[in-house]
Amino acid sequence: MTDSNDEKSAVARYAPLIAIAGVAAIGAFTLREYLSFDTLRDNREALIAFRDSNYLLTALIFVLFYVLIVAFSLPGATIATLTGGFLFGTVLGTVFNVTGATIGAIVIFQAARMGLGERLKSRMDASDGMVRKISQGIDNNQWSMLFFIRLVPAVPFFVANLLPAFLGVPLYRFAVSTFLGIIPGAVVYTSVGAGLGAVFAAGETPNLGIIFEPHILLPILGLCALSVLPIIIKAVTGKKELLK
Repeated sequence: MTDSNDEKSAVARYAPLIAIAGVAAIGAFTLREYLSFDTLRDNREALIAFRDSNYLLTALIFVLFYVLIVAFSLPGATIATLTGGFLFGTVLGTVFNVTGATIGAIVIFQAARMGLGERLKSRMDASDGMVRKISQGIDNNQWSMLFFIRLVPAVPFFVANLLPAFLGVPLYRFAVSTFLGIIPGAVVYTSVGAGLGAVFAAGETPNLGIIFEPHILLPILGLCALSVLPIIIKAVTGKKELLK
């Protein structure tokens, strides 16, 4: 009876993560051509007309789709961000983009933590030697670590969603650092989306590499440096109270 209950518990624990992985695999092959810049360009007039007639409903549907894209690691997150700027402008578009991305990130974070995170964290805490030191170092610097992986453009978004779950990061820390940490990048891409009208009119494609241009990248790298500054101070001074 106990073995049966353990098996049911294991299935329930891994089911959300398996479902997400399955949908992500299917979406990678079936949705890539639909969630694209060409699709947005070809349907821009219909989208604007629907938004003008149903602004609140459009915003709600957009946020829901963004949640699904992030939660199931579907292709098209960048296009969704551009669409947010195109439909709602830089300010409201950023709000909707960040909200949808954060909620979606929480969904996959919770699924990963339920399936593997808690068990991995408990094993790390029970380990000795170097593994335990690494675990303690992560615990002592969670805020810095979380903001750092969110701010660095080179860290894939899904990696930044899964890694904290496997390291036992509390939900509220993950949610706050995700919401605040993705704002700089979201503002950049949303502003690009807000200017898509002119891009469409000229028959061009948006410059998605803009985030790596010096006037954009350097301030973001500055924020990255600030995020790890407490860790550097602790390493130099050895005063752990500085991070409490």
